[in-house]
Amino acid sequence: MSKSKLSQTTIIVGAQWGDEGKGKITDFFAGECDYVVRFQGGNNAGHTVIVGDEVYKLHLIPSGVLYSHPLSVIGAGVVVDPKVLLSEIASLKERQIEPKLMISERAHVIMPYHIIMDECLTGHQGELAAGSTKRGIAPVYADKMYRHGIRMGDLLEPAIFEEKLTKAFSFNKNVIEGAFESRFDLSFDSIYTEYLDYGERLKEYLADTELELYRGYQKGKLFLFEGAQGMSLDVDHGLYPHTTSSNMAAGHASTGSGVGLNGDRRVIGVAKAYVTRVGISPFTTEQTDDVAVRLREKGHEFGTTTGRPRRIGYLDLVQLRQAVRVHGLTEIALTKLDILSGFNPIHICTAYNIGEEHFTEMPASLEKIRRAEPITVELEGWEETTPEDIDNYCNKGYDSLPMSMQRYIEFIENEVNCPITIISLGPERTQTIIRSDI
Repeated sequence: MSKSKLSQTTIIVGAQWGDEGKGKITDFFAGECDYVVRFQGGNNAGHTVIVGDEVYKLHLIPSGVLYSHPLSVIGAGVVVDPKVLLSEIASLKERQIEPKLMISERAHVIMPYHIIMDECLTGHQGELAAGSTKRGIAPVYADKMYRHGIRMGDLLEPAIFEEKLTKAFSFNKNVIEGAFESRFDLSFDSIYTEYLDYGERLKEYLADTELELYRGYQKGKLFLFEGAQGMSLDVDHGLYPHTTSSNMAAGHASTGSGVGLNGDRRVIGVAKAYVTRVGISPFTTEQTDDVAVRLREKGHEFGTTTGRPRRIGYLDLVQLRQAVRVHGLTEIALTKLDILSGFNPIHICTAYNIGEEHFTEMPASLEKIRRAEPITVELEGWEETTPEDIDNYCNKGYDSLPMSMQRYIEFIENEVNCPITIISLGPERTQTIIRSDI
């Protein structure tokens, strides 16, 4: 399980719909870094990290918090629900982990009216909805663009907070009551008092993170950027409108953190050996048969944030090619290969048929995606792996894997023109192979 050398900048991003195992891959490398930085999204994302017998479910705090050395940073591109963040901090402290955490003063705050607005929007959008977690993510990003958003630093300045809250509260109340004809029972005074208190309780963590990160970058410190969600949920490049409300492409790491990343970088795209999706959208390779049920149960495929059963599909190389292009991936971390053991044959989607057209790259058209039919190949599977088998593979390395598993890995990397350098055979740090042959 030796770890390959990190660049000064390493960016870990999702290559599918999210839920690919980014938390484990981030945790795997985080102990070697000086900074672990979240640069987008909010508590609609969830990362599960397993260390020994301990299971940690993180939603806002970067996965590197489980190590004592790196500074965990929540960047300006993240949207923060202070109540959720305080609960997450308290949960870690109860488990004897003192978070080494810094939060950007420029990060925007999720307010109670954003959650009401999220409910209204989901009902209004119908079949065009994204399957929102209803955590207020889209409305807070909307308020940010309307330019009446509230930032974490505002919670430390009562007069500024009151001035901004007056405008934002009135705007959201009028839209919810007028456009959606929904109830709005929130109290301005209660929100004002409650959120000033949140600011005071989080004051020790709030800072000019952009300056801190810039100075660290100039000194040659090692950075690990942790993306949330996945490529197909990117608001610009994903399957719009069935997306989230932020950019998770690796290039957004600079924007969401405030650090100009000019040097060499390592961009690791995390992909499951199959595909899962929580939410509403076309899903070209989706399975609803007994195989899907078996994969869901065996892989514990239920959302970290919502607990919803994940939709299951076989690996989609059209989707993965887009991730390689848009993220600028230098390599792929392939997770949950152990879950596919015992399935034979294994299907992989290499292209789409849409009417009489053949697509190997993701089309922008929603109408075309709705009609897409997968073109698949069958590969030989491998026998069920035991915990002892996995320990043996991880100790001996890539060449010890079953030949059919190696062919599966090499077929993928040849099709998408990106090397698979990291292979995860289980949720724990030790259940990982770093390939030394490429």
